[in-house]
Amino acid sequence: MGRVAKLAGVSVRTLHHYDQIGLVRPSARTAGGYRAYAAADVERLREVLVYRRLGFGLREVAELVGDPTTDTVAHLHRLRGLLLERRDRVDAMVTAIDRELTARGKGLRVTPEEQLEMLGARLYDEIGGAYTATRRTDPRIAARIWGALGDARTVLNVGAGTGSYEPADREVTAVEPSEVMRGQRPAGAAPCVAAAAESLPFEDGSFDVAMAVSTVHHWHDPIAGLGEMRRVARRVVVLTFDTDEPDWQDRFWLTRDYLPEFAAVLADFPSLAAMADAIGARSESVPVPWDCADGLFEAYWRRPQAYLAEHVRRAMSVWTRVGPEAEERAVHALGDDLASGRWAARNGGLAGLEAADLGLRLLVA
Repeated sequence: MGRVAKLAGVSVRTLHHYDQIGLVRPSARTAGGYRAYAAADVERLREVLVYRRLGFGLREVAELVGDPTTDTVAHLHRLRGLLLERRDRVDAMVTAIDRELTARGKGLRVTPEEQLEMLGARLYDEIGGAYTATRRTDPRIAARIWGALGDARTVLNVGAGTGSYEPADREVTAVEPSEVMRGQRPAGAAPCVAAAAESLPFEDGSFDVAMAVSTVHHWHDPIAGLGEMRRVARRVVVLTFDTDEPDWQDRFWLTRDYLPEFAAVLADFPSLAAMADAIGARSESVPVPWDCADGLFEAYWRRPQAYLAEHVRRAMSVWTRVGPEAEERAVHALGDDLASGRWAARNGGLAGLEAADLGLRLLVA
């Protein structure tokens, strides 16, 4: 027990308590007759300690580890999803602190209510919760995605978010690591599993097709996630972004003229060629309609005033990634140029376009 306590970073007293309440009981014996932890006991202890460090109470932990329908692999997938969500919350808190530091550095007053909200429950809900306000299925983009699904009947939607682009006429299973996103899925949506793309909890060839829509750039390891999609499905359809072309960021006036930091956001993102090779896919261009219903980053290329709206930007992860200073500078400069007519003078040719190629690509394998 002493050795296990040292390895686990807990006290022997804690292990005795877990033993007394039946949470983790050493089931083996040494040659000298001392009680010892078998391999299964150590696995259970590991699960207990991670759940505890994630903030679960002992009663909740007992229910989680005592679930007879959940094996060690399922626990690991659940724990991984919870840890990724914790990481996202920490990143969001850092962003909130940066915003307050910027405000205070300018001598702006931060009210007590704002101080609490910046680090409280509303923070992550604001960042993730904005999606339902502006992120929805655009029928023209959906037609391209659903057409690529072919005759597939069983569909896995990886990084499913709130459920946009899930076909209603197929049997869909969703995968989404964020609890905030899962909580915004509408009533009647496809069943959603808490898991990450890089470690899908399904057998080989479980689905006719695996799809992923505007999510690969959020994954810790995109190539690994694509490999997992290839493993569990006979066909793969991915809507992603192309950074292969030289000066690709100049395709869109927002990144060219106002937000050069966007290039750094995708600096470590794999090339389109590498992603296509990972799944044996062909690439197709997906133009963005001028009145795109899905409020993705490029959606408002002909409606620049939309980028001045806070709720529109909050549904785009790019703004969180570049940080508050870059966001404030870009929004201020865009506002000035719209008011002065400079934006229209630079981008007048856009007015006659119905759609624009801004780098969205559909990979079909």
